[in-house]
Amino acid sequence: MRLPRPSIARLRRPRRPGWLRLPRTRRGRRRAVQVVMAGCALALLPAAWMFTAADGRLRTAADVPRADVAIVFGAGLWNGEPSPYLAHRLDTAAGLYRAGKVKVLLVTGDNSRKDYDEPDAMRAYLTAHGVPAGRIVSDYAGFDTWDSCARARRIFGVDRAVLVSQGFHIRRAVALCDAAGVRSYGVSARGDSHNVTWYYGSSREVLAAGKAWLDSVFTPDPQFLGKREAGVGRALAAAAAR
Repeated sequence: MRLPRPSIARLRRPRRPGWLRLPRTRRGRRRAVQVVMAGCALALLPAAWMFTAADGRLRTAADVPRADVAIVFGAGLWNGEPSPYLAHRLDTAAGLYRAGKVKVLLVTGDNSRKDYDEPDAMRAYLTAHGVPAGRIVSDYAGFDTWDSCARARRIFGVDRAVLVSQGFHIRRAVALCDAAGVRSYGVSARGDSHNVTWYYGSSREVLAAGKAWLDSVFTPDPQFLGKREAGVGRALAAAAAR
């Protein structure tokens, strides 16, 4: 018994969409390569801007210029406690305070819901490590880096600061704070292991650079602006009165 032969239509491969087909001519293929290369170059421009904006502004805790304020960015909580990365940021900030490099710490993070409060967890950690509560000011609406920088300038009146974050994030923080009107130097937190989380954070920065560049160009209002707060001014006045 002979089996029926499959039809030519059934053997024919499904046709690719037009945009997936390679050009047939050498000239067309060359143009396609040029388009891809131009797209890659455009995608990397924000990252190049970020590196250029932070050039010469990254220091160690030992050689960073003195400033009245250090801004410490949130980095997540684990069961209500600072994550290891956030703990390293806080340790670095506490060291800057003890060394007399800064007078006040502005801790900025996410408190968008009742069961998640980065700034209070950061404050508790710092006080447990010897920083007086009166030298810590909390920003509860630092939902991302741009919001933290913009609020530091517009809400808390900070125009010069030392920024504390991980090495993979500090360039973006410096570039955005500069765009927000805060002249800053960046200090990378010490003690991090270069694990999967580190490499994920480093690769994520390439994508985050695009949003950072747009924020620097359009300078949008933070998600929550609110009224101007005098917490930093009061803390500095108290430090001066000692």
